[in-house]
Amino acid sequence: VQLVESGGGLVQPGGSLRLSCAASGFIFSSSYMTWYRQVPGKEREVVAGISGAGGTTHYAESVQGRFTISRDNGKNTVYLQMNSLKPEDTAVYYCKNPSFRSWGQGTQVTVSS
Repeated sequence: VQLVESGGGLVQPGGSLRLSCAASGFIFSSSYMTWYRQVPGKEREVVAGISGAGGTTHYAESVQGRFTISRDNGKNTVYLQMNSLKPEDTAVYYCKNPSFRSWGQGTQVTVSS
């Protein structure tokens, strides 16, 4: 299982970023996928999840209405569109297939003026 996150960076409050996660090593199209984030000193928290076909999504209350998870099964890629970013969204973001223990390297998102 390999997960490669990208798209992070430094953005001002109120700005947007789109994260991508390229996955391999499992049957992507039938796999529920999640995005997590982690702040130093705190446990990773689930941000969003999406079913294999993309028809069902779930969001943490803290990002509901601001973040959108989506996927392209033809590209084995899951995305996280993040709008109206806040300083408290600053974290390392990871994607994960809950059926496996593997984590990617993550991508840093920093929201600061």
